[in-house]
Amino acid sequence: MIHCKLSWKKIITVIVVFISIITIVGCSNNTNQATNNNSQTNIGDSKGIINIGEVTWAEDVAVSNLWKVLLEDQGYNVKLTQLDLAPLYVGLNKGDINIFFDAWLPTTQQAYWSQYQSNLDDYGSWYEEAKIGIVVPKYVDINSIVDLEANKDKFSGKIIGIDPGAGIMKAAGMACSDYSLDDFKIIQGSEAAMISSLEKAYNNGEWIAITGWSPHWIFAKYDLKFLDDPKNSFGNSEKLHMIGNKDFAAQYPEITERIKRFKMTDKQIGSLEELITNGMDPQDAAKKWISDNQDVVNTWIE
Repeated sequence: MIHCKLSWKKIITVIVVFISIITIVGCSNNTNQATNNNSQTNIGDSKGIINIGEVTWAEDVAVSNLWKVLLEDQGYNVKLTQLDLAPLYVGLNKGDINIFFDAWLPTTQQAYWSQYQSNLDDYGSWYEEAKIGIVVPKYVDINSIVDLEANKDKFSGKIIGIDPGAGIMKAAGMACSDYSLDDFKIIQGSEAAMISSLEKAYNNGEWIAITGWSPHWIFAKYDLKFLDDPKNSFGNSEKLHMIGNKDFAAQYPEITERIKRFKMTDKQIGSLEELITNGMDPQDAAKKWISDNQDVVNTWIE
């Protein structure tokens, strides 16, 4: 009898556990269904999903986050996809990336533009006097790329660059050939690594040469200069263009019309970059900048 009583107790225990599991699973499914419904509702409530391609250059981080905030305020769901330049253009060509705010044309990114332009639209430029080249501190007493080779030891035979796919790196390679900088190496890396090297050398009063560009906040923080480029290896001044996949303009004509009105001055982009450089989250910096410059913003979006 004792054996039977124990068996019934085991049976009852199993039944209770089984019912509990069913109850928990049912609640979990209901919760998941509610979450999925809420997620679908949130996406459904937006005007559409916009994917902005972003590279890690200071001006592009600033402007991409600026437009993320502006478009989200207007009801769009905006994603920032950070890539190196080459895969970013592939994404634009395929339509996986909708828009890119930092196309340096007509020189620096000309190779990418020529390859993919049949599937891309150019919405115009937002910054008119962009420049790339070899940049050194002003205390360095040479003024031309011509003089680099004779001073190679002071520069440790290095030009500090950024990511290898960037157009400025290709131009730097051309400059090494044009000016016979046979004893120099162009160091590949990232913008952050380049700036770190600049800061260390600058603080120690050491000579350093970097692949630099304007607009960039480093010109506000440090006393820097472009070396003259008499052979024009880095090209003339450029413009920063906004480009997108051709399908994007057809799908979102209201966005492209606003983007075409987008313009920034040196002071404006510099003040936005400065907020980020001083430690503010890029989206928070964008929100503050918009609040402080609402009259300017209104000329783009209204």
